[in-house]
Amino acid sequence: MSVVKFACALITRALFLFVSLIGVWRVAWVKDNKIYWLLTFLFLPLVIEMIITLKRRNGKDYKWFSPPVFLFLISIIPSIWLLELHHQQNKANALECRSLDSWENVHKVISSNHSVNLTLDFLKNIEQAVSSVCLNDWILALHQILLILLIIGKWLLPAGGVTREQLSQLLLIFVGTAADILEFTSETLSDVKDNSPQLVYIILAVWTWSMLQFPFHFAVVNTEPDGEERVQEMSLLKKHSTDLWSIVEALFIQDGPFLVVRLTVMTYFDVFHQMLIFFAIKNLLVVLLNLYRLVVICQDFRAPPSASSVAWQEFDKTP
Repeated sequence: MSVVKFACALITRALFLFVSLIGVWRVAWVKDNKIYWLLTFLFLPLVIEMIITLKRRNGKDYKWFSPPVFLFLISIIPSIWLLELHHQQNKANALECRSLDSWENVHKVISSNHSVNLTLDFLKNIEQAVSSVCLNDWILALHQILLILLIIGKWLLPAGGVTREQLSQLLLIFVGTAADILEFTSETLSDVKDNSPQLVYIILAVWTWSMLQFPFHFAVVNTEPDGEERVQEMSLLKKHSTDLWSIVEALFIQDGPFLVVRLTVMTYFDVFHQMLIFFAIKNLLVVLLNLYRLVVICQDFRAPPSASSVAWQEFDKTP
């Protein structure tokens, strides 16, 4: 089993490096400047972490925090930033490209170079075919691959201190989080006008901040000790650590910032459409429900035990 865990840890990190390399290659090609290959130096922390973890921990992850996921984000987020900024700044001057919005266009991209036989020419034509895809589709694909790989990678990484039940719960949380984040970036960035480049920086900053949810496991790992002894004497943070972390994520990392950005888009940048209103209301409801949940948790924690519960506890203590 240790061999399987070692292989999963190695394969996952290799996929992280491969996708990050694709992002850097795309930036260097779009910018037409080889200096952007220096972004590959951001891969070094992930490579060093891989060597240390595989050697000392047999590839096992940590209980509260996932270093490979965090370092993967560091290696690929700068490439996505550069691609998004380049796309927003050059919308008007975009060259003719092939959009992947239909099976017919996808088939044209795949089959455009089927007659090439030589290996070198084949690789060059593959590069040309892939490069002919529209930049917006490239960026959306990177967003999608990033989020899917974060979920699959966390599934494959050998768990350290996290039970299978907690891991399954964490992966389900990641799926919902990834869908919300992808919807936020794709929908909100499409609302950016040519005269509001500062909005792009705001959206990308909030997107980057929201991605920090993936390396942490606080939403499923409870700090409450085993057993039910002295439950009433425990602090609120220890007793409801997972609930409080979920509330913090919603208020300050995901739905709260998403709501602020969408309200800013509607009021300051004068953008209005039905989907924007719907998702703004959805974020508002999530924020309000989490505030309500926080109030309920605090009230239940401070409420004195009822007479029946005290009597039942005393009955349990009798021999």
